[in-house]
Amino acid sequence: MTGFGRGTASGEGFDISVEVNSVNRKSLETSFSLPKDWQILERPMAEAVRGFVVRGRIHTTLNVDTTRGAGGLTWDDAEVEATIRRFDALAHRLGCNTTGNPDVLLRIVMALQSNTDLPDSEKAEPAVLAALRRAMENLVAMRATEGAALAADLQGRLELMVALVARIRQAAAGRVEQYRDLLHNRLKQAGLELDLNDDRVLKEIAIFADRCDVTEELTRLDSHLQQFQETMVSDLSQGVGRKLEFLLQEINREFNTIGAKANNLDVSKHVIEAKNEIERVREQIQNIE
Repeated sequence: MTGFGRGTASGEGFDISVEVNSVNRKSLETSFSLPKDWQILERPMAEAVRGFVVRGRIHTTLNVDTTRGAGGLTWDDAEVEATIRRFDALAHRLGCNTTGNPDVLLRIVMALQSNTDLPDSEKAEPAVLAALRRAMENLVAMRATEGAALAADLQGRLELMVALVARIRQAAAGRVEQYRDLLHNRLKQAGLELDLNDDRVLKEIAIFADRCDVTEELTRLDSHLQQFQETMVSDLSQGVGRKLEFLLQEINREFNTIGAKANNLDVSKHVIEAKNEIERVREQIQNIE
């Protein structure tokens, strides 16, 4: 499920902002954009993310500002001089002229400052995790709003599938009797006066009845649709997306079987409509935790 969240926190001499965004994934994937010196924080940050979500690709971007309270730029003269010498040597080999370029000098100073002014990662960790938790709370709230609309959509599609099962049950009722009458009429048209109690006729009817009977499939569909409904209104804190995917797979299997057995135009039409709804539900379920 898509979402976005932002959180901030402060430490001694620095401010932190964390932005998180999520897109659909069947499992949980995390990625981080952190300062090089703080990459060791990826593990505790990933654990914090797992405390909020169980599915989706969550990307986290961390920005740190160390200028609060500073009296201006600070740098290590020796480090800057060494960097400029290396830069000039490279420029000379490439035939470039950088002498006296204040913009290049400022960029070098800023780059070196961003690497040297960061506090120790262990010292920054509490503030980083605090900002991350606030960002995740905002993301979860946004996803919850989207989830309410999604649940309403799924509920409507579920009710339609329940209605389609009832229509299939009604259309399938009496199919054996209809086939028996059809068989009798065809025999009469062919000039064969066979008694409907003839063993050969009874055997043909029994074979047809066994081949087109969808009672078991309809019973299982009732059960699967009820479980789907119960899962949708259950405690969602542990995530229900995978369970809903499994139930939808079983629902699709039963409709496929009914479609294969169907010897009735109305049943076939209802099955096709149900499978269209299943595909729509399948797309939406990818958004559910």
